[in-house]
Amino acid sequence: LVNPFIWTLDTPDPIIISHPAPLDRDDLGAGIGQRQPCRNELEQRSPKTTRELERLTSSDNRPREDSWLKSLFVRKVDPRKDAHSNLLAKKETSSLYKLQFHNVKPECLDAYNKICQEVLPKVHEDKHYPCTLVGTWNTWYGEQDQAVHLWRYEGGYPALTEVMNKLRENQEFVEFRKARSNMLLSRKNQLLLEFSFWNEPVPRSGPNIYELRSYQLRPGTMIEWGNYWARAIRFRQDSNEAVGGFFSQIGQLYMVHHLWAYKDLQIREDIRNAAWHKHGWEELVYYTVPLIQEMESRIMIPLKTSPLQ
Repeated sequence: LVNPFIWTLDTPDPIIISHPAPLDRDDLGAGIGQRQPCRNELEQRSPKTTRELERLTSSDNRPREDSWLKSLFVRKVDPRKDAHSNLLAKKETSSLYKLQFHNVKPECLDAYNKICQEVLPKVHEDKHYPCTLVGTWNTWYGEQDQAVHLWRYEGGYPALTEVMNKLRENQEFVEFRKARSNMLLSRKNQLLLEFSFWNEPVPRSGPNIYELRSYQLRPGTMIEWGNYWARAIRFRQDSNEAVGGFFSQIGQLYMVHHLWAYKDLQIREDIRNAAWHKHGWEELVYYTVPLIQEMESRIMIPLKTSPLQ
């Protein structure tokens, strides 16, 4: 059951800190919600208080009962003075990310990988395009016969528009798109911003496997997620496994993506289990789980030309 006494932070202007202060076990209770009365306190209420509670819960007082229950169980969200994209994204950069999911015909996956490895690095290396290929993968566990590409656009939306316009004039890329379209079953993409407290994804040597954990949050909870993960990320840095953290701006909204790198599946298991032995991790998991509607994990293998190996 979700604790009905979990509210958003009471600060009028929430601040996401890049270097959070040490977290004690009791920190999450302070400033987040009201204290739930313990059983002994309920038993020690006066007869007058007991009669009043019985009156509130009687059938004659159904409207008041509904109001009283709603005051306890309805999540209260403080009005915000700015978009969560401005509160959570990095201020020192204006980078925009595009995440692409391509579902490939099973018999075409090898041919698809071949043309991607021939054409995409050329766009990545051409200085006339204000974009870089962060990583390109095939899904190993999760949705099968799927390719995942992550691009960064230095300069935000103007850079994205510039790249799109130039690629329309790039005959090799036009032919690539035509050939690719015959190999696909479906495709979708999202435009993302990067969380201010996450590492910026940079090329790394391999071999590694990558996990993309995707969370569909409940609308209105992105600020809470950011507040908790600004503290939680410090529990997951010991083995340099944190690659990048992003939240959606266009496409499927209230989506969060965390990208992790591991040497193999057993090391992944060991690192994740070790987090549960760190003081404070379990509380952060407890408070973030109610914010999630759906979640998905993909284990991915990088292509040979991926900057993330």
